[in-house]
Amino acid sequence: MRLSIIKTKSAFTLIELLVVIGILTVLLAIVLIAINPARQFSQANDTQRRSDVNALLNSVHQYAADNKGALPGSIPTSGAAAKLCKPVLTCNDPDPAIDYCAGTTALAPKYVADIPRDPKDGTIAPAANTSSCAATTTAYDTKYTIISTGASGGNRITVCAAAEITPPTNICVTR
Repeated sequence: MRLSIIKTKSAFTLIELLVVIGILTVLLAIVLIAINPARQFSQANDTQRRSDVNALLNSVHQYAADNKGALPGSIPTSGAAAKLCKPVLTCNDPDPAIDYCAGTTALAPKYVADIPRDPKDGTIAPAANTSSCAATTTAYDTKYTIISTGASGGNRITVCAAAEITPPTNICVTR
């Protein structure tokens, strides 16, 4: 007498595999929506901007402390804030009466290792000739601005950067 043993194969059916893939896809979509990577990058960039604004402001105050209260360059005391540029050699300003680089040559590298640039929009290539920081090979637009309230305000300095999460709000620190 011959006994036949029937072997049963255990495997997943195509339907079961498709259901599992569908469930994983839905879970992945929910996780991506909850995490929102674009917003996380925006928050990281804004955190870097806050750090850079404080570093720039600290360097201006260190310069002033070492120079009997004198501020570096020609930081504007009224009107629009000047762009902070990263000069390579000298700034080639479109208007020689205004120092668009706002004295950054006095700050780096003694008071701050390097003039920081915006983590998203700051250029590392020369700015276009239509920009306030125009130069063919001499200045870089950092996307930070600086202004002083002048002698009447006790030389309070404000450094700003445009926020990414809630534009047109600026990240500003005044001291």
